[in-house]
Amino acid sequence: MKKTTFPTPQDAEAAFYEALERADLDAMMEVWSDDDEVSCIHPGGPRLTGYEQVRENWAQIFKSGQRLQVHLSDQVIVSGMMFSVHSLHENILVRGEGGIGGARSVVVATNVFLRAGSGWRMVLHHGSPVPAPAVRRDIPVEAPKVLH
Repeated sequence: MKKTTFPTPQDAEAAFYEALERADLDAMMEVWSDDDEVSCIHPGGPRLTGYEQVRENWAQIFKSGQRLQVHLSDQVIVSGMMFSVHSLHENILVRGEGGIGGARSVVVATNVFLRAGSGWRMVLHHGSPVPAPAVRRDIPVEAPKVLH
């Protein structure tokens, strides 16, 4: 039984990212629905299905010692009475143990929430790396003019 009620999908999403930044497994799993149909896909990773697989994967991530700072941008939300789909960019700063060092990355994420008796719960988190900008090949390149 969940202890926390999230009155809006935005509240559930905020709790998700707070738990991610704190590497707090209990808080993270409080956001997720208990259903076996939940799915989580990390950038470049396999699809994890079911509450236990999702929980075990977050536990492994949090044990790594890396800490993330996440700034959300470019958010688009589509909502209904019982669902909410959030498409956004996660601007991530990865820090090693002790907060030393750091790498930056951008992930395109989709978060899906369903409304249940205990408030809004996450049923899907899907993250994908942002592709490198495409090089346009349809623009002719002129040869440089040579003056003699």
